[in-house]
Amino acid sequence: MREGRAVLLMRHASAPGTGDPPGFVLEDCATQRNLDEAGRLQAQRWGALLRKKGIDEPRLLSSRWCRALETAELLGLAAVEPLPILDSFFVQPDRKSQQTEALREFLSTLPATPPVVLISHQVNITALTGIFPRSGEALILALPLKDRPQVLTRIPPP
Repeated sequence: MREGRAVLLMRHASAPGTGDPPGFVLEDCATQRNLDEAGRLQAQRWGALLRKKGIDEPRLLSSRWCRALETAELLGLAAVEPLPILDSFFVQPDRKSQQTEALREFLSTLPATPPVVLISHQVNITALTGIFPRSGEALILALPLKDRPQVLTRIPPP
């Protein structure tokens, strides 16, 4: 990752439930599933683990959903850049192909440095890799991306 030959793609930390409640509004965290205490601790432990591995100033990209943004912020590593192609399409499955291809294209054009950490959702990660990650689980994907991304490793939530 430090040499720009891989990215870390993480599912947001623990946020009980599935999808989003009725009345979901992107700009209003009170209408969304949010991290619980276990999720907040999980995100903080991820930040400590990444720092220990020398990933202390990555480019940090996140879905705009509150649970993903909070996960990214609690890593305590860098300023968070919201990236709409990381947003969940759970309630809009018709966006799956277009959004997954946009993410694939984005990852294919990343510069070699700095290390990149992405925070997204189960549906997005599964669409890209075929893997169903647990909350707070991360995958390290080899760059450049292939048609079916090469997963170098799966890292369970710390």
